[in-house]
Amino acid sequence: MTDVSDVSDGLDPTSIIGATLPPARVVIERGPVSAFATALTDGNQVYHDAEFASDAGFDAIPAPPTYGFAMRAWGAFPEIQPDGHDTPSPMMSLIGNLMSQGGLVLHGEEEFIYHRPIVVGDTLTATGRITDAYVKEGGSTMTFIVGETLYHDDRDELVLTERTTLLHKA
Repeated sequence: MTDVSDVSDGLDPTSIIGATLPPARVVIERGPVSAFATALTDGNQVYHDAEFASDAGFDAIPAPPTYGFAMRAWGAFPEIQPDGHDTPSPMMSLIGNLMSQGGLVLHGEEEFIYHRPIVVGDTLTATGRITDAYVKEGGSTMTFIVGETLYHDDRDELVLTERTTLLHKA
């Protein structure tokens, strides 16, 4: 694979397709899950009360559907991170190189595929890779980078597939 630092010198950004994203471990806790639901103005008690969650058929308090976007900010404690968690992200390296030439970075899309609900008490391990990178020409050059992250629980069962698209508009 080509070093992403070369991309800003005119190399095709598709050279990072298949590159591995840094792994992570995330603990799902009640406080952040409830606070996230409150921030979304979702008053459903299933996100706040274990009894409501149980009555609704959940094993524990579930995380709101878009929690996958924010959970690393609240539950990735340094002492539980796997080897390689601190390696540079090829997605962020490419975006950084493009930004050094100016322009604008946009969060293009976030997609979640739930294989089961994320619930309080889960500890999830994230692994991922770059699945696509491409350039579109129009009034300006736009570079799209798509990353896919798989979250597995402690039983190694797939819980969540998350796809993130970032774009740089020159």
